[in-house]
Amino acid sequence: MASTLDEVQALGTTPYDYEFALPCEKVSIKELGARFLPPLYSLVFIVGLLGNVMVIVILTKYRRLRILSNIYLLNLAVSDLLFLFTLPFWIHYVEWNNWVFGHGMCKLLSGLYYLGLYSEIFFIMLMTVDRYLAIVHAVFALQARTVTFGVITSIVTWGLAGLAALPEFLFHESQELFEESICSPVYPEDGEERWKNFHVLRMNTLGLALPLLVMAVCYAGIIKTLLRCPNKKKYRAIRLIFVIMVVFFIFWTPYNLVLLLSAFQGIFFDNSCERSRHLDLAMQVTEVIAYTHCCVNPVIYAFVGERFRKYLRHFFHRHVAMHLGRYIPFLPTEKLERASSISPSTGDPELSIVF
Repeated sequence: MASTLDEVQALGTTPYDYEFALPCEKVSIKELGARFLPPLYSLVFIVGLLGNVMVIVILTKYRRLRILSNIYLLNLAVSDLLFLFTLPFWIHYVEWNNWVFGHGMCKLLSGLYYLGLYSEIFFIMLMTVDRYLAIVHAVFALQARTVTFGVITSIVTWGLAGLAALPEFLFHESQELFEESICSPVYPEDGEERWKNFHVLRMNTLGLALPLLVMAVCYAGIIKTLLRCPNKKKYRAIRLIFVIMVVFFIFWTPYNLVLLLSAFQGIFFDNSCERSRHLDLAMQVTEVIAYTHCCVNPVIYAFVGERFRKYLRHFFHRHVAMHLGRYIPFLPTEKLERASSISPSTGDPELSIVF
């Protein structure tokens, strides 16, 4: 998990304690996390699992994977599910302050956590670039935006996410400390401080600065093109991707900034125990906000993606409501059967927009 689970919640100290200062006790922060984080993360896990599984079901059942944007959306949902898969283990870890799953699982789950995180970031950037090409360079996009291109770029993106998460696979270990087992990064002694700083800078570069730069460049070009040639279909095409990116920054920016302040707090603040406690508390709060992001994307699809709502209604009528109608007398079974027999794609031309 992120640094709070690695060290704050396990040790009760900041991830970057002062080398020559007296120990700073943070038992209250530790107890607060053990009390409130497990139920919050459990809710995130349930909602995120249901939502992202439904996205995958809709995309695969209604054969929407012939559209490049939806190939990226499928990978985005898989990234969220990979991220969510690790959550039950961290919930147990936070609640009991003891890592019981062994050395191998510590490496695997820590690596999968960051693999899901970085792949989500990269696929959001890829979707933004895809919208840019489709609208600003439409002629080139007609030739380049094929299913084969989508599969190849998705494989490359997963490879890059794996490289970004490689230090977590390598350095996270299960170790005994104060009669408790913890799962945290163990860096080489001669380069420990450099690796810690590298972790924070990597998170802020790949998770904040780079996506922000890509979004600024791409949407500047998109807006410029749309102002010259207004098109309602194109506006609909970029709306979903834009909302996904804005929501991503709203949820992840506070955590990345607190992580940066914690790593370099000696530069920004005085090295006081009270200040360190405040940063630990801010880390826990912002991490909860960041975690909820993995269950937000399906909600965005439901509110912004018109086609997704059509397919979801059709799926619900055909596979849920009809079965319930056999057992619940007041549900209008005949009406449900008529609704479910109408495919949402009937007369719906294939447009290069999401869903």
